[in-house]
Amino acid sequence: MLRIHGAPQSRTIRTLWMVGELGLSYEHNSVLPRAPGTRTPEFLAMNANGRVPVIDDDGFVLSESMAINMYLAKKHNSPLYPADPKNEALMWQWSLWETDRLDRQITTYANHAGALPEAQRDPAIAASMWAEITAAMAVLDGALAKGPWLAGGDFSVADLNVAGALFRGLSMDLSAWPHVKEWLARCWARPAAQAARKMREG
Repeated sequence: MLRIHGAPQSRTIRTLWMVGELGLSYEHNSVLPRAPGTRTPEFLAMNANGRVPVIDDDGFVLSESMAINMYLAKKHNSPLYPADPKNEALMWQWSLWETDRLDRQITTYANHAGALPEAQRDPAIAASMWAEITAAMAVLDGALAKGPWLAGGDFSVADLNVAGALFRGLSMDLSAWPHVKEWLARCWARPAAQAARKMREG
């Protein structure tokens, strides 16, 4: 049995979206990031970083949401995992690109732009992160201007990983990046994405 550790209010939403796409049965331990449950000896034995998500797939333990999604799609022979080596490489490229160029930046920006208590916000940090975000979004928009999906002619793990990481983009003004805006809406309109979003938003 597949067991997923991590709350949908975290990066675990990407993995919950993926298992929905694959139609997998699973058990879910909805533990929040930095919660006491991530500091127990049992959890740290699975992931010494103390971070979510983590999966236990019949004894195979894996962390990092991007890797988890690639593993699950490939293991279950899903068409979401590109069969063509070039599209597979593009899936890796865009997943790794997102973790470097947008993941931390969007979280930090959101915190300092409004999520943190006002006394803890730093406008300079928010501005710095926004500058990085706008540069990265321009790159993504340029790629999507060339085709509807990131790794070939169909929706794939590449799109799920990047769009899943851009959940906060759903509430951002994306008018400067029309291709990103349209692509993100299409990705999150998928039934499995809608189900994962419902879990997150209650």
